[in-house]
Amino acid sequence: MVFGVPLLFVLSSDTTVYESGVLGDSMKITTRGTGDPEVAVVGAVHGDEPCGARAIERLLASDLKFERPTKFVVVNEEALERGVRFVDVDLNQVLPGDPNADEHERRLAAQLVQEVEGCFALGIHSTHSFNEPFGVLSNPTDRKRKVFRRMAVDQVVDTTGLSEGRCVDQPRFVDVEVGPQGTEKAVEQAEHCVRSFLATVGAIPGSARPTPTDYYEVTEIEEKQLGSEYEFLARNFSKVEAGETYARRDGEELVADESFWPVLASAGGHDTILGYRAQLVGEL
Repeated sequence: MVFGVPLLFVLSSDTTVYESGVLGDSMKITTRGTGDPEVAVVGAVHGDEPCGARAIERLLASDLKFERPTKFVVVNEEALERGVRFVDVDLNQVLPGDPNADEHERRLAAQLVQEVEGCFALGIHSTHSFNEPFGVLSNPTDRKRKVFRRMAVDQVVDTTGLSEGRCVDQPRFVDVEVGPQGTEKAVEQAEHCVRSFLATVGAIPGSARPTPTDYYEVTEIEEKQLGSEYEFLARNFSKVEAGETYARRDGEELVADESFWPVLASAGGHDTILGYRAQLVGEL
């Protein structure tokens, strides 16, 4: 490797590995179909969520026939190999990144933005908080809504304005969350969601009919207190009524001051966040 010089290594006619020139920076990019990619599938933004990378491996090993050129990206190979969420910083908080940054994930974020430019992209994530797949988007468009209505998800969460620097903050990017994190079930869900996404956007043969999909808007992040122990008592996507105890912090009951629907909420899923409060808007 030549340090300080970005390189693309061609592994085969359809697979390349990007290396920034800094030891450990590596991103595997595989294309299928003829022409410049118009669709992208992105896995391993977080290294402790291997389901996306495993689902991509299975799909690439299958006999799928592609009708639109599609790009598959395994983003953070170093974190994936280590089994950690990130090496230096959370990649899903630092987009569009900086190719000259000191942090590993900022450099990868810059390359990821470049790789998915011009593509409609699906990112694959996993969670401890819920055992069925659901969608995540920001700044909804008609196309994003249409895709999720036809994908294999029953709920979609709108996180517009929640934070900056995430994949879904990119203009043509949506995410799917599967679970439980670290399980074979998550890999199977991820593969099923990717197949339904690819059929929906016309990248592979198959019909994708609209199905009822509940639409939630996140209104608040529930932060954890440093050093406290938590127990989450409610159920994600089930309404918590005002006055209802939904969690405990160091044994003390946390009571809802107003009704909300918990999303991505769990005691141990995140070091600093208990979860998100959302409102059910209606059908997507």
